[in-house]
Amino acid sequence: MTQSINLWLYFLIVFGVIVLPGLDMAFVLASALVGGRRSGLAAVAGIIAGGVCHVTMGMLGLAVVLKLWPSLFNLVLLAGAAYIAWIGWSLLRSEDGFQFAATPGQAPAKAPATTFYQGMLTSLLNPKAYVFMLAIFPQFLKIDAGPLWGQALVLWVITALTQAGVYGVIAILSSRTRAWFDDNPRGSLIAARMVGGLLIAAGIFTGVEGWQAM
Repeated sequence: MTQSINLWLYFLIVFGVIVLPGLDMAFVLASALVGGRRSGLAAVAGIIAGGVCHVTMGMLGLAVVLKLWPSLFNLVLLAGAAYIAWIGWSLLRSEDGFQFAATPGQAPAKAPATTFYQGMLTSLLNPKAYVFMLAIFPQFLKIDAGPLWGQALVLWVITALTQAGVYGVIAILSSRTRAWFDDNPRGSLIAARMVGGLLIAAGIFTGVEGWQAM
C-alpha cells in the first residue's frame, strides 16, 4: 500500500469516527447554542488542541498504559461521561434557556478562552479518542516511511482539518439559530432542556457502553 493510499484510508476512518455523535460533537453543539458562533468555534479549537495531546500520547506510547491498566481507562471514561452529563444537567436546570443578548442582571457570556479550555478538557476526557489511539492510530505509522514524528504530525493535521470541517459546520449552523431564540424565549427554554437531555443521554451512553466493552 502506498503512503498516499494509506493517508486517504486514514482520512476516511477519521471522518467516519468524527461524524458519529459523541462527547466532542455534543459539546460543540451546546457551546454554539449557548454562546453563539465565537463560542462554538472556540469549542472546536479546544477539541483540536486536545488532539495534539492524543497524538503525542500515541507517539510516545503512553496510551499503552491505559491498555495495560484498564482501571485507569475506566476512570477516564467515567470522568468524560460525567463531565458532559454535568454540562447537560446545567442546561436542563436552566430557567432562561439559550440567552445571547446582554440584558440587565444577566450573567455575562462565557469567554471564548474558557470555552476553549473546556473543549480541550472534553477532548482529553473523551474515551472514544483513547480507543482510537490504541486501536487505529498505530496501524498508520510505518517504520519504513520516514520519521515517526513526521508521520504522526501529518496524521494529526488530517484529523484536525476533519474536525474543523465537521465541527465547524455544526458550530456555525447551530449559532445561526440565536436570533430565533432571542425572539422566542419559550422555544429557547425547551431547546435548552432538549439539548441538556441529549448531553446527559450521551454521557450515560458513553459510560455504559464503554464500561461494558472493557
